[in-house]
Amino acid sequence: MKIETFSGGLAQTNAFLIESEEGSWLIDAPEGSAGFLDKQQVELKGLILTHGHWDHIWDAAQIVDHFKCPCIAHKDDEILFSDPNVMSRFGLPVKLKAVEISQYIEEGEVFSIGSHEFEILHLPGHCPGSIGLYEPKEGLVFGGDVLFAGGIGRTDLPGGDLDVLMNSIHEKLLKLPEATVVYPGHGPSTTLGNEKRTNPFLLGRMSN
Repeated sequence: MKIETFSGGLAQTNAFLIESEEGSWLIDAPEGSAGFLDKQQVELKGLILTHGHWDHIWDAAQIVDHFKCPCIAHKDDEILFSDPNVMSRFGLPVKLKAVEISQYIEEGEVFSIGSHEFEILHLPGHCPGSIGLYEPKEGLVFGGDVLFAGGIGRTDLPGGDLDVLMNSIHEKLLKLPEATVVYPGHGPSTTLGNEKRTNPFLLGRMSN
């Protein structure tokens, strides 16, 4: 699987371009990702949003309009897609256009990008509609803002809940193989095994 990473915007948010034999898909759409796609000269087949926070959907409406492509997300963040400016008092620096979601995806569904099959994990806690995309054959997961290298997602924004987030991490992510590579919404990639052993937010709260 060929993966191109772009980081942009005030929060240096990651977007991931997955290239397959049947076309390319983008995971998340931070500020600047539309320009990144233009430079890559790809014909985008679709956009997947890991959750609805403004830094992950900044260029989403522009990308969907330009490529006339589907946009996929979880329904529990519907309000953030239909009216992203509800986040204005929590750091949103500009007004954003609503994002038209063409398909809401659920826990346990399998989503195909070319020959790659991604299992959808619903990972609430950081955001009600947070999802992860797990590809077992490649041994990787695109996890949004749930788990970082040395950190976890913030839970002080509307819809955030620390106990729910920790349950998502322990009951969904940490039950995957330790060698699984995590591509997070911010910062460098890591592995689940490394986070089990070194992440200060997980140490002392590990499930038996």
